[in-house]
Order: sequence, then structure tokens, then C-alpha cells
Amino acid sequence: MFAALSGLTAKRSLLLASCAVLLAGCETVSNSTTGSVATESVAGSQVNIASLSDVVARNPQDPEAYNTRGSALARAGKYKEAIQDFDAAVRLDPSFAKAYANRALAQHSLGQDRVALQDYERAINANPNYVAAYVGRGNVYRQAGQLQAALNDYQRAIEMDRQNAEAFHNRGLVQQAQSQHMFAIEDFTRAIAIDASAPPPRIARGVSYLATNDPKAALDDFNTAIASAPSNVDAWLGRGGAYEAMNDPERAKAAYARALQVSPKNSRARDAFARVGGKAGVTYNLVN
Repeated sequence: MFAALSGLTAKRSLLLASCAVLLAGCETVSNSTTGSVATESVAGSQVNIASLSDVVARNPQDPEAYNTRGSALARAGKYKEAIQDFDAAVRLDPSFAKAYANRALAQHSLGQDRVALQDYERAINANPNYVAAYVGRGNVYRQAGQLQAALNDYQRAIEMDRQNAEAFHNRGLVQQAQSQHMFAIEDFTRAIAIDASAPPPRIARGVSYLATNDPKAALDDFNTAIASAPSNVDAWLGRGGAYEAMNDPERAKAAYARALQVSPKNSRARDAFARVGGKAGVTYNLVN
């Protein structure tokens, strides 16, 4: 009896360790267009910005021209310059909800959450039905740990747009953070039904499957995410966590080794690889 209990305790410890690794990265699991700015390649963004600057020069009184260039600057990681363009856009059109929300996103990317929240409020005042502003503000609240405020914003966004995959995904992240994993799984599943090609909801659902002691379902989600995004470190970490939970340390080592190849400085991958006894310089086979 004692041996059986020890085995269950060990398995539970593996599950907890795997979940801890993955939950630590849940803030990065997002395909958000309103919560973080995905940067473009330098060459591509410079060409695009130059072309958009020509448009601004030809249309100096057009707020949309500034907003469009500002969005391109933000995608290139030039947040301060982007904010200047969004400033110009709202000066020309004080009711331009999209420009306020875009400025809020750039401010959030710079860690200026207080002013970002103010701009999301301005966007919502300008257009109470602007779903992206609710989702964006919810992301700021969620990442600040204000989970109920985030939940309220995601709920409002979903009420207005039942096809908003991001709102379902991010509401699921809040529920996941609250250990409401069955509700989280439902929301991640809705997000996947809307956009089956996006890896983040699958990775997030895999994390909640692990937390509910279903590593096989988790593995299916992580493998699907890897198939569409082979350089996603969270997907490889999830695969390793699932194999750990299934008491398969060799496959876990292989998954964590690949996570380190994808992101050599990733502390979660490094710690997980060490935890399962991975050795630098050893080749591990990525078998299914």
C-alpha cells in the first residue's frame, strides 16, 4: 500500500512540476493582436514604413495615414515613433477609437500600463462597441494580475463578438490562472473552433489538460501546435511536460532538448532539461 501511495505521489509531483514550467510561460502564449506587438523583419518593415511615409506626406491631414504608419512602426518595435503617429491621428480625429487603442498597445509594450489603460478607456468612450479595446484592456489587466477586471472585459468582448477567438483564448487564460481548468478548456476549445490554425489556444489547452491529469490529451494538443509552429518553445516545453507526466523521461529529454535548441537562453527549458537528467552534447531522438 505504501509503495502504491509513493508511486501516486511521485506521479502527482511530476504533473505539478510540468504544469509549473508551462504556467510560468502562459503570458507568452498568445497570438494577440491587442495584447502584444509582433515585430516584423527589419528589411520588410523598413520598406513598408518608407512607403507609408510617402502616403503621410501626400495626405498630411488624414488620420488614417498616421494610424497605419504607426501600426507598422509598432510592428517594427519602434514604439515611441509609433506613439507619435497615433498622437497625430487622434489630434486630427479626437474620436478615432482605433488610434487610441493602437496607442494603448504601444504604451503597454513599453510598460506604460497606466497611460495604456487611459487610452483604452478613450477608445471605448469613442466607440463603446469596439471589441479590440475591451480585449486589449483585458490583456493589460490580466498581465497585471487584476483577473476579475480582465474577465469582465473579455466577457464584454465575447458578448459583442461570439467569433472573437482571442477573447475566448484570453478568458481561458484567466480561468487557468484561477485553477478553473475545466472552464478554461471550454474556452480554449471555442477559440480553436474559430481559428484552428493558431497554436496558442492549443498550447494553453494542453497546459490545462496536464493540470487535470490528462497528459495524453495534452500531448495531442502540443504535437498539433508543433506541427504548425515547430519553433514555438512553449509547444516543446508542453510536449516535454506531457511525457514527464506519462513517466517517459527519454522522450521528455528529447522535447526539452529541442526547446533549448529553439530558445537556448530559455530558463524554463534549461531547468526542465536538467530536472529530467538531460545532458549537454547528447543527441536525443524526437520520436512520437
